[in-house]
This record gives sequence, C-alpha cells and structure tokens, in this order.
Amino acid sequence: MRLLLQRVSQAQVDIAGQTVGQIGQGYLALVAVTEGDGQEDLDYLVRKMTNLRVFADEEGKLNKSILDVQGAVLSVSQFTLFADTHKGNRPNFMAAARPELAKPLYDQFNAAVKATGLHVEQGQFGADMHVSLTNDGPVTIMIDSKNK
Repeated sequence: MRLLLQRVSQAQVDIAGQTVGQIGQGYLALVAVTEGDGQEDLDYLVRKMTNLRVFADEEGKLNKSILDVQGAVLSVSQFTLFADTHKGNRPNFMAAARPELAKPLYDQFNAAVKATGLHVEQGQFGADMHVSLTNDGPVTIMIDSKNK
C-alpha cells in the first residue's frame, strides 16, 4: 500500500458538484492498494500516519503527531500512486490492485484510522472526484508499506 500525506489547513472532496468530505487541520491522505497488500500493510500505514511527527510544537519544531493536535483526515482512494512511467508517455497502472481487492482494504484503512479516535472524512471509491486543499508548509510525505 502507498499513502501520500499532505499536511493541510483545509481540504475537501466534491463529487458532481456536491461536497462529500471536508476537514480543517490535518491530512489529506491519498491511499493506493497494490496486489498482495493485506492487513500487515494496512496496520503499518495507519501506525506510521498517526504517529508521524510533522505538526509544529510550541517552538515551531515538527514534534507533534496528528493525534497530538487532534487533527482530521480526508481519505481519498488514489490508484494512480502506482503509476509506472518508465516506458513511453502513457502511465501503466497494472500495479494497482483490482477494485475487488482495493475497495475492502481502503474501507478497512478508514475504519482503522477512525478507531484511533481521529475524525475521518472520505471520498467515494472509484468516483470522479475534485479534491481541493491548502497544503500547510508545504508538507507532503509518501509512505510505502513495502519500504519498511
């Protein structure tokens, strides 16, 4: 699994002109699943994301986690994080998991994040979404469960 985190001061996802998810301070979490991913990958990403210290403390140092600042998460499924661009100019998405594997893991990821006590909003798996955000910092971090 791959997780692209963007620390945000606000983010929202719209589908067909309707806002389906919106947060203030926290993470926009773009979540991708590949073949062979499972519970261990999911647990690793949730643990890393919730404990990653990228929020400022009282001295302005990146010493606080999203749990510490009681931030929120806007979770969006993003199969394109597994794009292979080595050949030609058209990305190959063959590494992305099929929807029948990816959707249950994406749903489990969201449930696991909620179980930590964080507020979670989310997009709709497989939908054409418009995501807007104000990246705070900017801070953008990629976490891959295969690179532990």
